[in-house]
Amino acid sequence: MDEEGQRGTGPDPEDVFSDIVGRLDFPMVVVTVATPDERSACLVGFSTQASIDPPRYLVGLSVANHTMSVAPHATHLGVHLLPADRMDLARLFGSTTGDEIDKFSRCTWETGPAGVPILSDAVAWFVGRVEARIDLGDHVGHLLAPVAAATVTDRPYLRYQQVKDLDPGHDA
Repeated sequence: MDEEGQRGTGPDPEDVFSDIVGRLDFPMVVVTVATPDERSACLVGFSTQASIDPPRYLVGLSVANHTMSVAPHATHLGVHLLPADRMDLARLFGSTTGDEIDKFSRCTWETGPAGVPILSDAVAWFVGRVEARIDLGDHVGHLLAPVAAATVTDRPYLRYQQVKDLDPGHDA
């Protein structure tokens, strides 16, 4: 055994880990953000409920992403579930960058609580107040406390296996 208690020189643990998480089929969300001067949004695969009481949700934004350049200046973020059949929206928010285009000019939305853009075609959404920001490596975690929420429809929502082959607007 090696110094970490592992046997032999088998497969690289990071490769095996990547294979394992690549098999998961977690929800994909679009995160929206706005400041008085700018708004942005991106498709996010790193998000999860983080607490029941008090209710908290953790969203990881890539440090390379345009949305991450706006988020540090915002007090709230919007989290949206997209319909499973709206790959056009997944491409818009996942394969383009706000550095080059105004994504909001290509979809339907309205201003929501705390000025956060709310996507009209979302299955469900919530706006959360940023309680903390956490360095997660190549992502920054935003711990959110929900302040407003709506379920629009019970249609199936977009999941990772549907979008795993999209070309990202930015590398991670």
